[in-house]
Amino acid sequence: MSVAYAAVIDTNRLRELATASGASGFGVTSAEPFTSAKAKLIEHHANGMAGPLRFTYDDPETATDVSRSFPWAQSMIVVTHSYSTASPAPTGAVVARFAATNGYEALRSITTHLAEQIRASGHRAEALIDDNRLVDRSAAARAGVGWIGKSTMVLAPGLGPWFLIGSVVTDVDLDPTPPMVRTCGTCVACIPACPTGAITSDGLDASKCISTWLQSPGSLPRWLRPLIGRRIYGCDDCLTSCPPGKSKLEIRSSKTLAFDELLSLDDESLLERFHWWYVPRRQGRYIRRNLLVAAGNSREPAALSPIRDHLEHPSSMIRAHAVWALHRMLGAESLPELDEMRQRETVAEVLDELDLALGAPGDAP
Repeated sequence: MSVAYAAVIDTNRLRELATASGASGFGVTSAEPFTSAKAKLIEHHANGMAGPLRFTYDDPETATDVSRSFPWAQSMIVVTHSYSTASPAPTGAVVARFAATNGYEALRSITTHLAEQIRASGHRAEALIDDNRLVDRSAAARAGVGWIGKSTMVLAPGLGPWFLIGSVVTDVDLDPTPPMVRTCGTCVACIPACPTGAITSDGLDASKCISTWLQSPGSLPRWLRPLIGRRIYGCDDCLTSCPPGKSKLEIRSSKTLAFDELLSLDDESLLERFHWWYVPRRQGRYIRRNLLVAAGNSREPAALSPIRDHLEHPSSMIRAHAVWALHRMLGAESLPELDEMRQRETVAEVLDELDLALGAPGDAP
């Protein structure tokens, strides 16, 4: 019986299953290594363009060759799931559209269903979503789901960049789907749209990417903080500027994420509130760090009291970012308060932040 069922586990059958499960895109490619992607990862790590980004950069050999993790792999199925693109609210914190809700839940349901059907036929299968063992954008491009744009995002006709990517590795030798013969052509809309100039002719310079830094541990670079704006997770500017995705942009606004409400939560509550996000070391203080910078940039009156509350926070990193946020919001008006804080502070990181603020009374940093 299993042999008879196995006969229907082919590319066409898997496409039907994926579409019925809600996939917006589908493709199949071989499990052969992604040699050009490996070379690019190694090059960007060597020249500094990887910045603080880890993930696939930590082990390019594994990320670009699934046979290292799954020696039995013959094929990869790639599916996509489109997500809502409601605009950020005019006030409060801004979250990139892909992370505003847990869109990965629906994607995971699709890949899990495909893997279960393949296993039921007597074959092996493993679902991979945002997994360091696979450069999923390269897999999507080779499987014909879309093409890699100048923004380094995968783009698809009718959807632009507004979808998430999931894959299933299997030992079934499937017929591949052809790569999409399409490029961005002369369009460069995403390049000037990037707030930090992170999109280059050689790909993404992650050392300048806001989205990368907001998911990285440690303190945020001072040069970057004003450019973060109200963002606390991700950045959509290269996506919203992309012409193929314009038709998917919605006019309605997302629910307001009030700074005072979010900053009043403890770290565990912040992690629970955004449990689908990647947060360094699963420490809620990194969400808090992002919130403080965004609150300072917002200059929203309701955010002032929560920022002040964090001047006494146990974490020196948080205190330092609170100092920056207060000075960003109030400028010279913050100096008496910061001077008083300077008399009792003992940690170098915070003292440096205080000294920078106190030494530049004319303008907020």
